[in-house]
Amino acid sequence: LQQRRGIRLSAPAPIQVTVRDALNQALDEELERDERVFLLGEEVAQYDGAYKISRGLWKKYGDKRVIDTPISEMGFTGIAVGAAMAGLRPVCEFMTFNFSMQAIDQVINSAAKTCYMSAGSIAVPIVFRGPNGASAGVAAQHSQCFAAWYGHCPGLKVVSPWSSEDAKGLLKASIRDDNPVVMLENELLYGVPFEMSEQAQSKDFVVPIGKAKIERQGTHITLVSHSRPVGHCLEAAAVLAKEGVECEVINLRTIRPMDIETVEASVVKTNHLVTIEGGWPQFGVGAEICAKIMEGSAFNYLDAPAVRVTGADVPMPYAKILEDNCIPQVKDIIFAVKKTLNI
Repeated sequence: LQQRRGIRLSAPAPIQVTVRDALNQALDEELERDERVFLLGEEVAQYDGAYKISRGLWKKYGDKRVIDTPISEMGFTGIAVGAAMAGLRPVCEFMTFNFSMQAIDQVINSAAKTCYMSAGSIAVPIVFRGPNGASAGVAAQHSQCFAAWYGHCPGLKVVSPWSSEDAKGLLKASIRDDNPVVMLENELLYGVPFEMSEQAQSKDFVVPIGKAKIERQGTHITLVSHSRPVGHCLEAAAVLAKEGVECEVINLRTIRPMDIETVEASVVKTNHLVTIEGGWPQFGVGAEICAKIMEGSAFNYLDAPAVRVTGADVPMPYAKILEDNCIPQVKDIIFAVKKTLNI
């Protein structure tokens, strides 16, 4: 009636949703949509998940769809891979990706290689998901970033969300994909609220795997990152903008297959590149981006060498002050940008 009278109705405002709730929505919607989907892992059912990602799902879907497992990653990952080969679509949660080391043979040799080794006759539609990278105060054995590890392996797709829309859209796309997907979340982002658009609130919303997103337009320098450091890049870009430096911030979203075309187009525009990641420097995600830029036509547009900002090349210390110095901070990104632009 208001529209007939010529009164303009505003679109529904975006809402604030935490990454935790976005992942929970995605799991709920996909469990409801496809009866082949099931979730398994340690404490995912009756306890509602170690990080409450699966809150309410066991009560809604029952023991066959949301399964608590023993503390045996090699065992329950093998069960999940076998179930995928048999036509189900498991979501296999690791309490942290550091524990996926117990099951890396199942992830790489069983899940990643089976489609190729069977000449395409056996698909393995499975999602391995859980928190990745450094949390806070959990020391060396619980603070590694596995983006470069899993991104190294053909046969896997590897996604790394930052915002709530990333998390929901990438998880839904991963569950629907016919290939094994490693989804590297971040524990420190679980409780962080992000604006979620009306489109992202739809049950049909997916973020395409293999497509990066430009989070901020800029003209002077390209910042490429994934997961939690994307937020640091945006903070650094806001500080630098006050000094007249406009940074273009690219959220990779997917590690493999990598959307290098978006990065190349940005470098052609800005003529400068800085990569930022929480992982170690040697053979890292940033090293791969730099190599791809050097090998492609965008190299001719660089006005300065590309610079990497990474975690320190040491096992993660326990002490907070040392931990802070091992993880890229906003000040480190600003320093790298000024070094690259020679200002």
